[in-house]
Amino acid sequence: MAYDYDDQNIFAMILRGDIPNDTVMETEHTLAFRDIRPQAPEHVLVIPKGAYVTHDDFALNASDAEIVDFTRVAGKICALLGVQPGEGGAGYRTLSNAGDDAIQEVPHYHLHILAGRNLGPMLKHD
Repeated sequence: MAYDYDDQNIFAMILRGDIPNDTVMETEHTLAFRDIRPQAPEHVLVIPKGAYVTHDDFALNASDAEIVDFTRVAGKICALLGVQPGEGGAGYRTLSNAGDDAIQEVPHYHLHILAGRNLGPMLKHD
């Protein structure tokens, strides 16, 4: 599958410094920042600095260094927020939307980390 990356998407503009963000953590390969429309008391977005559209694009095409860095940053964010179960936190949810059926709003791979309240069931059952 070909992944057409739109370098004018909002996350690409944030990475270029065209749009400010509330940075929580930044590394060589990853940027984590607070969502401007938080859906929970804690809502952080973790994005790779590379031009990846979806999780599968990132998993299949990113370098080992990018994948390890991204994963470690996500873990460090959970620790920083104090939401790790078993470490005194009440838990968190990670979420990533891919494609039209998942209503992906920004065509740049991103992981939502949500916490700070009971988030309810993941999906509604009909």
